[in-house]
This record gives sequence, C-alpha cells and structure tokens, in this order.
Amino acid sequence: MSSRQEISEQTAYESARRARLGVPAFAGGLLYFLSAIIVTATLNGAPTVGLLQGLTPALRGIAQPAVSPRAAEVKYISSHAFPLLAGSLLKSLSLVVLTLVLLFLLQAVLFRRPATWVAARPLVLVGGFGLALVNIVHQIASSIQAHSFATGHDLSNHSVEQALTHGAINIGSQYLDLLFALALMAGMIGVCINAIRTGLLTRWMGVVGIFAAVLVFLPLGGATLEIIPAFWMTAMGILYLGRWPNGDPPAWPSGEARPWPTQAELRAQREAESGDGSDANGGGRRGRRARGKTA
Repeated sequence: MSSRQEISEQTAYESARRARLGVPAFAGGLLYFLSAIIVTATLNGAPTVGLLQGLTPALRGIAQPAVSPRAAEVKYISSHAFPLLAGSLLKSLSLVVLTLVLLFLLQAVLFRRPATWVAARPLVLVGGFGLALVNIVHQIASSIQAHSFATGHDLSNHSVEQALTHGAINIGSQYLDLLFALALMAGMIGVCINAIRTGLLTRWMGVVGIFAAVLVFLPLGGATLEIIPAFWMTAMGILYLGRWPNGDPPAWPSGEARPWPTQAELRAQREAESGDGSDANGGGRRGRRARGKTA
C-alpha cells in the first residue's frame, strides 16, 4: 500500500500531466472524426462498377479486356490522393494521441491497483504507434501505386488488382494493420475495464471506451460510427482538463482505488435506507400511541 508521501507525489504528477494531455486529447477526438469525414466523403465520390458493368467484357467473349471496368476507380483514387493522404495523416495523429491518453490512464490505474493486467501496456504501445505508422504508410503506397497505374499503359484487371489489393505492399500492410489494430483493441479494453475497477472512469465512460476500441479494430459504418471513438477521446480531454461534470471521480484526487458500487450494493443501500426510514416512522407512531394511552 502506498504511503501518504507517495500518494501526494503521484497526484501532483498526475495533475500536471493531465493538464498537458487534456487539450491534445480533446483535439485528437476532433481530428479522428474529421479524418473519417474526409476519407468517407472522398471515397463516396469514386465511380462504382456494377454487376452488369463487370460482366460486360465476359459477355462479349473477352476474358482479359485491355481496359478493366475498374480502371476509372483507380484513376479517381490517383487524382484524389491529397485528401486521402490528409485524412490518413489526421487519423495517424489522432491514434498517437489516443495511445498517449491510454498509457497515462494505465499508469494511474497501476498506481492504484498494481495487480492490473500488465500486458495492457505493451499492447497499447505497440498497437497504437504501429497502427498509426501502418495507416499512413499504406496510404502513401496506395497513392504511389494508383499514380503509376493512371500514368501507365497497362489498364488490365491484373494491373488494377495490383494497384488496389494484390500488391505485396497492400497485402503486407493489411496484415500489419489487422495485427496492430487487434493489439490496440485488446489493450484499450483492458485499460478501460481496470479504470472502471479503480474508479478512474465512470461506468458509462468505460463502456463507451470498450465500444470505441472495437470500432477502432473494425471501422464499421464509415463516419457515422467513427463518432464514438472521437467522442470518447474528447470526453477524456474534458476529464483530463478537470472539467468533468460534478467534478473528478474520487479516485483521481485521493490517489487510491475507489471502485464504483455494483448494482447489488446500490440496491442493498437503498433497502437499508428505506428500512431505517420505516423503523424511524414506526418508532414515532409507537411513541405517539404510548403517549396517548398514558394520557
């Protein structure tokens, strides 16, 4: 158990660090959502190839058309490389901020609960920074390949597949992206669960953080659901800045774990309070009846 001196030093350190991380965390959430909007809006304008368009060469008896039906899609990506790169860069910056936010939160958790899952730190560290790096490198490589396709003379299906999915860089970055995202998700879930157990995060904030971790791993729904990780980061910025509604959770200023009561404990407390009130009322009524008989 930590001494009072150690607790005092830790809370002072946390206060200073929270003040430095608060604004980046808030801005990181906004950047994460902005990146999703930029990338989604850009890709939504890309030409699509329907089933009939894709089968047209085969129906005409051309097994390997000189110009792939998806050639226009690759050329579109090449001509819109700047917004796609800008969106990826913003996302990578926000992922770096998210990693720093999680590492600091985990440090505060470990001080109050040393038995916390220690594997969360390397998972967050490797997963967060690795995912940020792979995200921007993959987009740069994709832009270069799309530009090479658009300026080249080979517009076949094979060339399109190499530019979009089947190239060595594409395949390698996809596997790395999957591994790093999985590591970040596992680490983030572990941090959020233990932050709830120590009382550093409210239950609903911890649950939102767990849901946000799943969405970072599986970015579903485009910009619509990306608002959840963005919201969690901005909320953490508010918490770190000391602007949380009704004040900080008690575990922050105390420097000790202050677990939130379970539903069973809250129900028992309500029943106890209700019982005390009934006993008091009953005692008052019995007293009045006794005084009436005496009179």
